Amino acid sequence: MCTFVYIIKITIMASIKNLKKDINYVLGDIIQECLVWELLNPKGDVKGPQAIVDEAIVIFDDLIVRLNEKGVENKKSHFKAIGKDLETSANNLIEKINKL
Repeated sequence: MCTFVYIIKITIMASIKNLKKDINYVLGDIIQECLVWELLNPKGDVKGPQAIVDEAIVIFDDLIVRLNEKGVENKKSHFKAIGKDLETSANNLIEKINKL
């Protein structure tokens, strides 16, 4: 059994570029862990990891769209909310991976 532990704590981002990198790296690591699980458990049910990968891709797309929004009134709180959503979503996905 493989346990994936990833401490997600997103701090206030210094730039949009760093927030994009955080989104990419965190969700990329989660997708990678699902693929590793599939390789280590060839006889296991692949529907669980595939559902997590699909959910991670949807979350990625949503966060990037929100990050690229124009005309946001309070940018600091907007980006802080995106970071918080990334943290929450990533932790939920990690819990699902650990239950596989």
